Amino acid sequence: MPGTKRAQSTKQTPVTRRKPRISKIPVWREPSAWQTLPVVVGTATGHDVIRSHVKTVTSKPGVYRMLDADGNVLYVGKAKNLKKRLTSYTRVVGQSHRILQMARLTANVEIITTHTEVEALLLEANLIKKLKPRYNIILRDDKSFPYILLRRDHIWPQITKYRGSRNRAGEYFGPFASAGAVNSTINALQRAFPLRSCSDSVFDSRTRPCLQYQIRRCAAPCVGRIGGDDYATLVDETRSFLRGESQGVQRRLSERMQQASESLDFEAAATYRDRIRALSQIQARQGINTGAVSNADVIAAEQQAGQVCLQVFFFRGGQNYGNRAYFPRHERNAAVTEVLTAFVTQFYSDKQPPRQILLSHKIEGHALVEEALSIRAEASVRLSTPQRGEKRSLINHAVLNAREALNRRLAESATQRDLLDRVAKLFGLESAPERIEVFDNSHVSGTNQVGSMIVAGPEGFLKNNYRKFNIRDETLVPGDDYGMMREVLNRRFRRLMKEDEDRHRGQWPDLILVDGGAGQLGSAIQIFADLGVADVDVVAISKGPDRNAGRERFFLPNRDPFSLPPNDPVLYFLQRLRDEAHRFAITAHRARRSRGITSSPLDEVQGIGTKRKRALLHHFGSARSVAQAGLVDLGKVDGINKTVAQTIYDHFHSDE
Repeated sequence: MPGTKRAQSTKQTPVTRRKPRISKIPVWREPSAWQTLPVVVGTATGHDVIRSHVKTVTSKPGVYRMLDADGNVLYVGKAKNLKKRLTSYTRVVGQSHRILQMARLTANVEIITTHTEVEALLLEANLIKKLKPRYNIILRDDKSFPYILLRRDHIWPQITKYRGSRNRAGEYFGPFASAGAVNSTINALQRAFPLRSCSDSVFDSRTRPCLQYQIRRCAAPCVGRIGGDDYATLVDETRSFLRGESQGVQRRLSERMQQASESLDFEAAATYRDRIRALSQIQARQGINTGAVSNADVIAAEQQAGQVCLQVFFFRGGQNYGNRAYFPRHERNAAVTEVLTAFVTQFYSDKQPPRQILLSHKIEGHALVEEALSIRAEASVRLSTPQRGEKRSLINHAVLNAREALNRRLAESATQRDLLDRVAKLFGLESAPERIEVFDNSHVSGTNQVGSMIVAGPEGFLKNNYRKFNIRDETLVPGDDYGMMREVLNRRFRRLMKEDEDRHRGQWPDLILVDGGAGQLGSAIQIFADLGVADVDVVAISKGPDRNAGRERFFLPNRDPFSLPPNDPVLYFLQRLRDEAHRFAITAHRARRSRGITSSPLDEVQGIGTKRKRALLHHFGSARSVAQAGLVDLGKVDGINKTVAQTIYDHFHSDE
């Protein structure tokens, strides 16, 4: 009989999990908070330096930083016993190549003590994410996750997409893996629960229903088409559905549809029917539906060819909110458990962990990480590695997605590597370039001049390394492309020589591409000669006759210009690089031009804010009229006293 086994089972005393001790989470510390250990006399670096520091270091828990001779952070680590941990770095046998190399470059050590090892773990994760040391496993994640926000700071609650710190009053549902997942969910929710999505200013200014009401995605509370009680019911149903109580919501809607049908109110019945269909569509799009978890993250790791892919699935309210793949930076022979451990601690360093996290592998320091996440969540967080059942099925599905994502990345990387090898052969480079920087300029008749730099490598475009340069040289003739290129390259490489003179940080390019012909090439060569840069290859790429794609010409020092066959894969690759630089330059130029259009000469007047500027424009009609106005006329404007009027007059008549 169903349920018999449970009824006959021996009653056991439930196991009560120890509630984690909540303490203050360590935050970023200024350098003055660090204890710099005594520096070794002389120029010794490496294991001898670490041995000298071991003599004075404490045995308390804490975090340590290994620094090179230039003060750059090589490695950040935590320890339950700082003395024992630093002592371990003095041994040469049994260490990985990464740790040995880090120890050899170490010129100084800085430490900060903490009360517990858990605090050290939390601080370590924050520091790694902030400093991105060269020899740590780094999670390259610079994006926050979007949420659905059900606002409660207005009499008519609004449902909207939200990203950022949770400082607005309301209920947050998520995280979602992407903005697209949030948008599609909100669109479907509005068909089921027609709450307003407009801003407060739009809501307050409405005098008749908008298009959202016409297509039945809003109940139009702005013009009184729905009462407060009925709207509150919609809000409660939306909240219940997002919390995972979908079956109860659908059951109540079905009952109302049946009652409306029996009362011959077929229009109302059709409305309820459409709402039920919308809910079913949301659930159908979730992809994975399971009763095994309600609020949990599923994290699976897959390792191939020296790379690790981590796939994260988000489940909230029993629904799948999407997934995202991550490829942390790590040593090729790093163990998958080591990468997974670093990922979990860094991933939740600035995110709220759920109550349950399912992992494909058991991580190092399982209990310690669990306690640290519980402190961050201010609630009990459980890490588990399921071996069977529905939860294991979720892990297997996540592993499959991680494997497929890693295979795609390896295939793309192989193609990219092949193209880079061909580029090296084409331009006579010693080896395939690891970092290519492409420069371009953009302006309209010499106005709003902007230079751009995009970066590409074996992993594709490195968008976090893109840079834009607002042209500052006022002596340049407007539209002087050669002068603009000289300024951009001069600023780029002067800063590079200052920040990474010894080239330890991997920011120096192996190949420079400039958009243009022989003149642009000459500008680049002149700047390199002035700065003493002699080991960076530079190539100019022009658009060729009639500026047609496929007829590009390439210019190299001490070599005749040449073109490539129109169907050459290397040509397509170089075209993509050039076009990406052009796109980025155009975007920067348009943004600067837009700011110039919306700016006003009044913005430059000290003491003139938004209200006074509006009053002046309303009174005189234009900024030019304000500039030509007399002192007495300025004083007649509301909010402009004699002192402010004198300031405005002096600003526009200072030359006189």
